[in-house]
Amino acid sequence: MTKIFYLGGHFVQFRSQLKKQHILLISFFLPIIIMGAYFAYRSMAPFGKSTLLTVDLGQQYIDFFSYFRRTLLHHPSEFIYSFSKSLGGEMWGTNAYYLWSPLNLILLFFPAAHLSSGVLVLTLLKYGLSGLSFAWLLTKNKLQSGIRILAFSTAYALNGWIIANQLNLLWLDAMIILPLIVWGLHQVIFARKFSCYISWLAIVVIDNYYMAWMICILTILLFIWQLPLINAWKARLQALGRYILSSLIAVGISCFVLLPTIYSLLQSKGTYTNNHIRSHFEYNPLKLLAKLVPGSFNFNQMPSGQANIYVGMLMIFGLTLYFLNRKINLGQRIIAFLITAFFVLSFCYEPFDLFWHIGQFPVWYPSRFSFIFCFWIILLAATCLQKEFQPSKCQLAILLILTLATFTYVETLTVSYINNSQKFIGLGLAIVSIIFLGIPRSASPIMSDLLLVLIATCDISTSAYTALNQISYVSQPEFGEYTTALNNATTKVKHIDHGFYRIAKTFMRTKDDPLQSGFNGGDHFGSTIVPSLPAFMGAIGQPAGDGFVSYDNGTQVTDSLLGFRYTMAVIDPDRPKPFLPLSGYRPDWNTQKPIAVTNNIGIRKNTAALPIAFGANSRILNSTHDTYDPVAYQSEIYQDLANSPKPLFEVQNFNQVDFQNVQSADQITGSVFKKEHQSEGASMKLEIIPTTNDSYYLTIGPNVKDDASITVNNRHFSQYQTYRDTVIMNVAHHQKGQKIIATFHLKHSELWMQNVSLYRLNQQAFNHDLKILQRSPLKLSQASATTLKGTVNIKKDQGVLMTTIPYDKGWHAKIDNHPVKCQKVIGTFLALKIKPGTHHVTLHYRPPYLVTGMIISLLSLLSALLLSQLNRRRVKY
Repeated sequence: MTKIFYLGGHFVQFRSQLKKQHILLISFFLPIIIMGAYFAYRSMAPFGKSTLLTVDLGQQYIDFFSYFRRTLLHHPSEFIYSFSKSLGGEMWGTNAYYLWSPLNLILLFFPAAHLSSGVLVLTLLKYGLSGLSFAWLLTKNKLQSGIRILAFSTAYALNGWIIANQLNLLWLDAMIILPLIVWGLHQVIFARKFSCYISWLAIVVIDNYYMAWMICILTILLFIWQLPLINAWKARLQALGRYILSSLIAVGISCFVLLPTIYSLLQSKGTYTNNHIRSHFEYNPLKLLAKLVPGSFNFNQMPSGQANIYVGMLMIFGLTLYFLNRKINLGQRIIAFLITAFFVLSFCYEPFDLFWHIGQFPVWYPSRFSFIFCFWIILLAATCLQKEFQPSKCQLAILLILTLATFTYVETLTVSYINNSQKFIGLGLAIVSIIFLGIPRSASPIMSDLLLVLIATCDISTSAYTALNQISYVSQPEFGEYTTALNNATTKVKHIDHGFYRIAKTFMRTKDDPLQSGFNGGDHFGSTIVPSLPAFMGAIGQPAGDGFVSYDNGTQVTDSLLGFRYTMAVIDPDRPKPFLPLSGYRPDWNTQKPIAVTNNIGIRKNTAALPIAFGANSRILNSTHDTYDPVAYQSEIYQDLANSPKPLFEVQNFNQVDFQNVQSADQITGSVFKKEHQSEGASMKLEIIPTTNDSYYLTIGPNVKDDASITVNNRHFSQYQTYRDTVIMNVAHHQKGQKIIATFHLKHSELWMQNVSLYRLNQQAFNHDLKILQRSPLKLSQASATTLKGTVNIKKDQGVLMTTIPYDKGWHAKIDNHPVKCQKVIGTFLALKIKPGTHHVTLHYRPPYLVTGMIISLLSLLSALLLSQLNRRRVKY
């Protein structure tokens, strides 16, 4: 008989575990089904011809994913350094922000042209794992049980933050890991167990240090919240010691990624840290009430707006009832209220906002930490809305009053991201939720639990669908056709030339095309680009800004200096519905040697391109940037390298200027032209008749782009539109005696012709200097992303091995097996002092502090194992 009861007990336990597993599985698949249905409805690839690609996901992250896939399969060394990152840059710290998520391995199963389908699968998986993670937390801490868990896990998986930021896939892992860290913290405080907390905190720091910073702040707040549950001060101090020790060990384990990344940030993004913190509110905190309406999000909320915190009416009411629930420890409720107030203030009070964002105002996507507030709301709601909890009539009346007051206030606001339908739906959901909370669960427990899940799921799903309907996306043909064309062209070049070189082009889908297709280019858009590179590129006439560079406005001089051995241009730019968006115009490429044609892309070889390293005169060591004229600066650099006295460019006059509906002027450069008749069009036609077959270039100041559109011989001039420095337009090459008309069409009432000047390249002087610089190339015997080896024969008038590798302390050099110091020249590039004669040169890249970080990580890991072992002995005895 005893045996039968014993077996029966095991059977009951097994059924209980089986039910838990079922709930966890449903919590994983329910968000996937909800969002998968929406994506299929919107015809997202692979369900149709649209994609999830939009804003940064379509303009940046998708290219990083392609780089990740290609690098992992073919070129692992590029995880450390890549010459596809503009002219070259470290990737260890870059990957720590963008790519260390292990879930990215899913992308290996999707070819480049269909990577958008992989992104959809990855997005759905992260939705599902977020729901599963939160359900697991509720199961472990026994806050909820059974089917009720699904109401809270689904609200968490589809909260307003994740919907607004699903395009920021790199951040979503934090949603998955956060509940696991919270459970681990609970174990550290109350069970003296460390492994869960240390493991997951280390993982989130490695996965994405930026989101990890925010989670670390939350662990401090959660620890304080739990203090009232520990009676003795001695026990509290012991718990604090365990928390600090385990946190330090977790961070220490991640140091092999963290230390090199911190160094990288200090050289790049960290230089933009705000040092002038003002004590003021960025907006009225009451404006956040509009975010309590379902679907309160649109495109305009991306660059600037309020925190996306919608989690469903039941969860919001659960938060409110938590503070009114006398069965919950008063000390905890007071602390929870203060923490909630701190969150709300952080959304709009500048010092707190900067604190969460590591001292920098977010560039787009404000209040990036609001996923933590969503978690906090749902956690408190789950704590309050227990099975046995029944709000009083007074509490329900308070909820109704607060609801009516909120929607009355929202009605007075003029905001673009909510309409009347959303307000009525939100009010309806609020009233339904209040009615549901007023019905005793004891009347029908199963029906009550089902209604809880139904209301919460319908509420959060409606909000998600409404918000996402207001965003536009890139089509699959637009992405796939361009990717195929670019990959085919770069593959063709690689089959022709297996050496080390750069490729320039005059079309662009994104500034990370080189990373996407795996070639050495001159473009990049990313958070970890060092400021010196945009500064240099802008100084030589290229579009550049904080975080990006784009090589669209080169000259024969910069093509040669930076080693662009191959060029790619669209053959037929007038083809209907072109899938190769133009970004530049380079007639000076027309006389280069044709190599191949593929997918409407013409490939040519630039025989004037210099190698990655070459012998140069020592004058370059003392070269300074003392001009704002990009043409003059190019000439100065080339002259210093070749030790040449003759400038490469000569100022030219326009042959004739035709003024239409503006006043005439003898001087064009720097003049301000105003419309004479405001209702009519106005323009200035600058006539150029080249007297030689040399290349002619027109410089244009950044203010011109805002006030004028430009045509060359009545055809729109293709130009990347974002730039902050004077750029260079190539308007003629090998067109002696041919009339060229550059027309500036006024967009507004006046136009400042900022830095508009015409220059001719002295081809003879350029060829002379080029011949000097081509005498001593570094002949590479080995070339990879992190190692360059070769021999060079330095002439008597040369004392420098000049490279066009951006200077980085991670580069180490040897000449004839003897270490030498790397020099920084023209504020940008790496160079080596070298004596005349034949030398063997080795350049090797290692991320700064990587070795130190690895040692700390190993010691921390050993500490974690020792701590775990000591804890086991304590439990045993």
